[in-house]
Amino acid sequence: MDASMLIAAPELLVLIMACVVLCVDPFMEDDRRGIIHLLGMLTVVFAAIITLRHDPLVEGKAVVTAFNGMFVRDGMGDTLKLFAYATLALVFTYAKHFLRSYQLFSADFYTLSLFSLLGVMLLISANSLVMVYLGLELTSLSSYALVALNRASTRGSESAMKYFVLGSMASALLLYGMSMVYGATGTLSLPAIADAVRVAGSDDVLLIVGLVFLVVGIAFKLGAVPFHMWVPDVYDGAPLAATLFIATVPKLAAFAMAYRLLASGVPDLHGDWQQMVAVLAVLSLVVGNLAAIMQTNIRRLLAYSTISHMGFVLLGLLPGSAYGYGAGLFYIVVYALMSAAAFGMLILLSGEGRAVRDLDDLKGLNQHNSWYAAVMAMVMFSMAGVPIFVGFFAKLLVIKAVLDAGMLGLALLAVVFSVIGAFYYLRVVKIMYFDEPDGETRVSVPVDFRAAISLNGLLMLGLGVFSSSLIAVCMESFPS
Repeated sequence: MDASMLIAAPELLVLIMACVVLCVDPFMEDDRRGIIHLLGMLTVVFAAIITLRHDPLVEGKAVVTAFNGMFVRDGMGDTLKLFAYATLALVFTYAKHFLRSYQLFSADFYTLSLFSLLGVMLLISANSLVMVYLGLELTSLSSYALVALNRASTRGSESAMKYFVLGSMASALLLYGMSMVYGATGTLSLPAIADAVRVAGSDDVLLIVGLVFLVVGIAFKLGAVPFHMWVPDVYDGAPLAATLFIATVPKLAAFAMAYRLLASGVPDLHGDWQQMVAVLAVLSLVVGNLAAIMQTNIRRLLAYSTISHMGFVLLGLLPGSAYGYGAGLFYIVVYALMSAAAFGMLILLSGEGRAVRDLDDLKGLNQHNSWYAAVMAMVMFSMAGVPIFVGFFAKLLVIKAVLDAGMLGLALLAVVFSVIGAFYYLRVVKIMYFDEPDGETRVSVPVDFRAAISLNGLLMLGLGVFSSSLIAVCMESFPS
């Protein structure tokens, strides 16, 4: 077998299985569609096994490239891929119950999710502008279709159209920026671009303008202000299963995209892109937290919360150091787990034709479902950055990285808006524990769902208490 095929074996497996799921579906009877879910879960499990394997081509080497240098496998990529598999496994577990409840259980969700995962994996391992764009478009096109999964929902169709139009504009701007970078450097390879910039210096106007468009594309993918307009509408309008996916797995790819394009592609332009990223981070923290305070819709609250979290991820990129990138990686991994748990809880509480949309739908949850109220509380505490929960350590690492880089003002701003943001997270806890319920909230979900959501919630506490191992893995992914 060709060496490149061995290095990209996880991607090939996901591609093959996505096609298998697509082809198997027409021959499945309705009462046997559980096999589709099983195939999806087996795909992520075996992809993780292959990624973890000690291949002779990879073992002992920090970085291995394939396909004429367009594809790279390194510590950061493997770490992100493993967490993408784990997060998608949670998404599949939670989504199965939702899809059955709303008569949407077919291969569509699983096929689109697997193709999007393939795009995520390509984006994580991109070592060329061509691979970046290929991975981005594969991820994005699948996500647009997922938002419109429920064809009977006008709200979902409207959200999908908005997402598609804005996403297409962002992709065009990114591609325009890539063409400028290519024009300035004469190459599409990210390492070669870095070498060309190092030799030519940072005085090339074409290169700087291209860099601006690259940052715009990254900001849209992360949902950073002022390119955040799609986030609240998509989170609120899409089916919960689609929102669950979009809020988790693609965010891991967005961090990888930022790292590949900025840290790997143009490290010598750090002073130029640092200023732009700093503005995006500050705006995301301010707008995300202040807008979330005013929300009464739980999905829109979580959408603006996501925007504020992406501000922290961008702060991790600012120092341009291995420690900062490691802090950003830790934060995005923790965010994906927190977001999966939050939207998983909304699916759990939305059964029997009852959709949880407003904060008032959580009133008195503790009185009827004390364990699930506790799980939701752990997630909210972690998102708020309450000490002992893993979200606190994620914020702490990013703030420390910013402080080490001498940016005291940004560190103080991050602390202040973390405190402001804690208000709306704690309001959710207050509503669950101290408000009188409007009626009994009945929860009827499969055993695997209960086990997954309970484990997901406990991870917020467990990863906080025993955070050193995960932090070490993230830090070692970026050798100094």
